[in-house]
Amino acid sequence: MKVFKEKFGELDGQDVTAFTMVNDHGMEVTSLDYGCIITKINAPDQNGVLENVVLGFDSLDEYLENSPFFGAVVGRVAGRISDAEFELRNRVYQLAKNDNGNHLHGGQKGFDKVIWNGEIEEGENAVSLVFTYFSRDGEEGYPGNLSMKVIYTLNNDNELQITYEGVSDQRTLLNVTNHTYFNLSGDLKRDILEHVLTLKSSEFLKLRDDLIPTGEILSVENTPFDFTQGRKIKDGAESDHPQNILAGKGYDHPFILAENNNEEILLEDEQSGRKLIVETDQPGVVLYTSSQMSGDFSIRGAQARPYLGLCLETQGLPDSIHQPHFKPCVLEKDEVYHSVTKYRFK
Repeated sequence: MKVFKEKFGELDGQDVTAFTMVNDHGMEVTSLDYGCIITKINAPDQNGVLENVVLGFDSLDEYLENSPFFGAVVGRVAGRISDAEFELRNRVYQLAKNDNGNHLHGGQKGFDKVIWNGEIEEGENAVSLVFTYFSRDGEEGYPGNLSMKVIYTLNNDNELQITYEGVSDQRTLLNVTNHTYFNLSGDLKRDILEHVLTLKSSEFLKLRDDLIPTGEILSVENTPFDFTQGRKIKDGAESDHPQNILAGKGYDHPFILAENNNEEILLEDEQSGRKLIVETDQPGVVLYTSSQMSGDFSIRGAQARPYLGLCLETQGLPDSIHQPHFKPCVLEKDEVYHSVTKYRFK
């Protein structure tokens, strides 16, 4: 197994580096130290042909100008926080209103927009990229000096593991995820409407018009949100279900996982034969089908448009700080935040 590194660009006088991990089967994962962005995953199809299965750019300027969080680690809190404020121990903290009066994905300059320190760890059957970042007390409005670590590990089973760790010197909020957009057709040959998703989940969260959870937990039964037996993404795009229409004719919804670390998420592209199995210790996954992606930019030759990729954001439930029946994403002083999600390509 090998790791290569090269200069990807420069930001405010500081180099941005691209690290590429390669396993013994030729599978490659390229990540930037800017935002911990996963910019490429070259995975084999049913004939062994390696192609890129994630959305991203080939230049730093494109990420700075156009990226809807492609491949990045987002935080301190993934998803939306209602009214861009929260209360801890009788103190109200104000956050950036960067999404229709709400707070989204950590704010104006969250984890996705900073340069992390990157180091390489090499082993016989696995290689890792270890990214660290020190988020100062008050950054983007959050309390506590927070030491973050994100570890990307590629092994010879074509498995990419993401490990998240964090420790704060004050009580704070922490709920991070990776925002990679997958497209298993390879090199964006097709959109993801024919992709088949299977989820071990019988419940999803109802959303308000601004995509904040209402707090109501709905059953997936007899709805386009039932992925328990496998369902094509196009079912949501063609649905007249109010929640699908709300999400731009698709999905932008948190699902509550019924199982953990047991192949609870399976994404398949029948034409290429590629399969992606996701396992996590997190209680939920947000399915986003890029239903509202648009803009005058291209993604490695493909014009930006809806349904070009889909995200499987494993995380705690969004806006949990305002929903007492959701497990809160509160991190106590000196408590260690630890979470692992695995992506296995077959």
